[in-house]
Amino acid sequence: MHEMSYVVRMVNLAQKTVENELAKDAAPFRVKKIVVQVGEMTGVIPMYLHRYYPEAVKGTYLEESELETEDLPAMVHCLDCDTEYHPGTENNYSCPNCNSIQGKVVQGRDVLLKEVVLEDL
Repeated sequence: MHEMSYVVRMVNLAQKTVENELAKDAAPFRVKKIVVQVGEMTGVIPMYLHRYYPEAVKGTYLEESELETEDLPAMVHCLDCDTEYHPGTENNYSCPNCNSIQGKVVQGRDVLLKEVVLEDL
């Protein structure tokens, strides 16, 4: 159920983006959608983000918007040979270039607000 906290955080970030646009005296607009990237290693299930989104946006600038989610694959940087790779069973979670298991995760641990799509009225 930690997906609800992620949805609330994404809605709050998107709200701040919208408020910044409003402060610029921009032409009237509405929020069409927000795009959220879900890292492969987060344990977050996008289906639940979609389920909780309508409730989280009630009474906000995002109320009529849609949520779009994108999968963000895990990427590891090999500390031995500088190769970036996707860890998986096909390479035993080790570097496919040098077989090292010494790596640093550089992508796939986060849930990120990628985009707030606005539409002129």
